[in-house]
This record gives sequence, C-alpha cells and structure tokens, in this order.
Amino acid sequence: MAGFAQVMQTEAVSGWFSAQIVHSGRLPLFWFFVAFIVGFVSIRVSVRLIRAGVRWWPGNLIAGAVHVHHMVFGVILMAVGGVAGLAAPTFDLFWRAGAAAVFGLGTALVLDEFALILHLRDVYWANEGRLSVDAVFTAAGVTALLLMGVSPIGVRNVANINQLPGSPPAETTLVVTVTVLFVLAVVTLLKGKPWTALLGMVVPVALIVGAVRLARPRSPWARWRYRDRPVKLARATRREERLREPVIRAKDRIEDLLTGPHGKPLARLAHQLPAADRMSPRQLRVSREDRRSGS
Repeated sequence: MAGFAQVMQTEAVSGWFSAQIVHSGRLPLFWFFVAFIVGFVSIRVSVRLIRAGVRWWPGNLIAGAVHVHHMVFGVILMAVGGVAGLAAPTFDLFWRAGAAAVFGLGTALVLDEFALILHLRDVYWANEGRLSVDAVFTAAGVTALLLMGVSPIGVRNVANINQLPGSPPAETTLVVTVTVLFVLAVVTLLKGKPWTALLGMVVPVALIVGAVRLARPRSPWARWRYRDRPVKLARATRREERLREPVIRAKDRIEDLLTGPHGKPLARLAHQLPAADRMSPRQLRVSREDRRSGS
C-alpha cells in the first residue's frame, strides 16, 4: 500500500508539473527560477567559505591588481542566456528553457552584488550589502508569484469578462485598472514601502493601504511632502521607531543567519583584496589625484 501511495503521489506531482508548468508555457520561467536559486545559494556558500578563510577553497579571483567580482561572470551569463533566448525558435520550449536557466544563473550573480553596483564600491559585507540580499529575495518572490500564475486581482477577470450591454469595453476597463494599480504602486514605493508594493501584486488592496498611510520618515515622499508638516513627520518617525524598526532588525537577523553576517570588519581578508578595494572613496580619489599630478 505504501508503494502504491508513493506511485500515486509521484504521478500527481508529475501531472501537476505537466499541466501547470510545461503546457502553460512556464517551463523557461521554471528553469530560470531554479537556476536563480541554485546560483544564489552556491555563490553565498562560496563567499562564506572565503570569508571564513577555509584553506582548501580557491578564494577571490584576482587578476593582477584587479579583484574580479562574480557579477562580471553574471553579466556575461546574462548576455549569453539573453541572446540564446532571442535566437531560440519560439516552438522549441526546451531550448528556451536552457537559455532561461543560463540567464537565471547570471541574474543571481549580478543581483548578489547589487549593492556594489549601486554604491560603486565593495560594500558586500557592510551594512549596505544587505540591499543585495533584499534585491535577491524580491526577485525570487516576484518570479515565484509569476511561476504560480498570479496576476493582480481583478485584472485577469477584467480582461476575460463578458461585457454586459451598456458597459465600457473590456480593453478600456483593463487599461484603467492597470493604470490605477500602477499609480498606487509608484506612490507606495515613493513612501518607502517596497514590500507592501510587492504584496500589492497579489493583493491590490495592499497598494491602497500603502498609498494612503503615512510615509516612512526618510522616504522621498516624506522629504517632499512633510518638510512643512512637522506633526506628520513626527508621527511617521514615532511609527517607524515603534513598529518598523523591530521588524527590520528581525529581518536583518534572519538574512544574516541565511547569507552571512553583515556590518562586521573583515581584517582577516584584507590582505586578499587589491589596495583599491581596501580604500575608502575619499582615499581612492586622493590616490588617483596624486597619480595624475605625478607625486
């Protein structure tokens, strides 16, 4: 009986995969997601071994005086996967799936150093480096939602609705709905609430809540709208300290547990990095000016 139940369970999973992934055309997205997760986990294991100073692990790739970051290989893989996907025949699902996997692997390597790209300096293990983990988790969450076929509530129904006599065309209703959701998402992001905006992809009412409620005190919206409203700014600051900061600290602890602690000195690894990576932006600028002046 146990063997029969196992066979039935395997067939059910296989049938679900065939119906929901293969026949729905989501096989390339599935392999993108798998390669993305595998790539992120693999590179995080690698950098944590490097950080721990494990002797048998190869360590950082340094060419002369240049520390070659793994995002370089990510960009190359994204280019290869993107071109291969564009060149693949539209009817060849498995060729497109392979290209998507290469693209997903490259995307993981690039987003894992998103903070470095943003700050134009190596902040991988600094507090700013947590932004890379946020970017990876956000990308993984969005991809998972797309893989499950999730779309904003109401949009799919509006697109497929059988219009009643006298009602506006489905296309007009769809455009209005998407436009309103987009505006609400932009306002939510300007108020410093990216996770609420992400949740709004599944539950649009979250976008309404995020757009109506107070902005975070250091968000662009607060800088523009609360400059002459000290009462609102004070309320936003109190709510930030009372509600959001404990959640952020908990999130940071979980991320550090999964991906390695950020914000701690790396004196043990300093000798492995080129001098340019060990300099602060001001020191690097002064060094370049000295070289140009011949000193």
